[in-house]
Amino acid sequence: MTIQKGRVAVSVATVWTAADSARKLDEKAVVNPVEIESWLDGLTYETKLELCNENRVQTQALFGEEVWIVSEIEGWAEIIVPSQSSSKDERGYPGWMPLCQIERVEESWQGPIAVIQSKKAMLYSAEETPLFELSFQTQFSVIKKDTEWIEVKTPLGKGKVKPADARVFDTIENVPKGSGKDIVADGETFIGLPYLWGGMSSFGFDCSGFSYTMCKANGYEIPRDAHDQAASGKKVELDAIQPGDLLFFAYKEGKGRLHHVGIYHGDGKLLHSPNTGKSIEILEMAGTVYEKELCAARRYWHETEG
Repeated sequence: MTIQKGRVAVSVATVWTAADSARKLDEKAVVNPVEIESWLDGLTYETKLELCNENRVQTQALFGEEVWIVSEIEGWAEIIVPSQSSSKDERGYPGWMPLCQIERVEESWQGPIAVIQSKKAMLYSAEETPLFELSFQTQFSVIKKDTEWIEVKTPLGKGKVKPADARVFDTIENVPKGSGKDIVADGETFIGLPYLWGGMSSFGFDCSGFSYTMCKANGYEIPRDAHDQAASGKKVELDAIQPGDLLFFAYKEGKGRLHHVGIYHGDGKLLHSPNTGKSIEILEMAGTVYEKELCAARRYWHETEG
């Protein structure tokens, strides 16, 4: 079939490995409206771990994010997320999403954009009725702004967000480029948030989803997955790392397969989303497995002028 364009129509849509990857206990994650917090609250350590170990989940996409529909089968869409670059597909990140979570929209969003800056923010209808919570870094096309509301285009029609929750930029390209310390500061606001395999939202991040989103918040588009992040950006020698650099870790004391990424916090500390059962933390690397497994560093941020 011809590729069709759509946009995510729920607060956070999980991108599954296949059309049959979601389990009975994942029902709240594959409906519209999605019940993301209730879904996560209902998962045990073991059933969260299965999302990774049984290769069920690939990534997530936020409300309004563009997806390309490649094919459809029994209520599911094979999709590409073009904004998440991946070595898995040159077009973007591939996977499967419930059709009920996609609104077919051909129109491109032009002009000013609003980007959610709060950890979470409420989306309101045009009539100012609360609808659902949005994640950090959710983006919209702006219709108009005043002191009380930012009126935005959404896949569901016109909506509103509070000016305190979002910043407005002329274009997506005009999001200011932050420093390495800015990347760290954004990451620090999520300390204590539980890890989620495939997570790309303030309801839960995986390791590379966390580094991806903190870089994105500061104007840097980087690849989605850790192994791709390690192959891009500017190489930094391990004795020259600075806060905001991405640090990569590999099995066999740094000589095996790359399996983790975090953000360098400074003074030998790592800011990262560790693994299932743990939460985003700042860790002193000395004397830990991370000290032994550290294998590479990349810099995506630019030195600020002046």
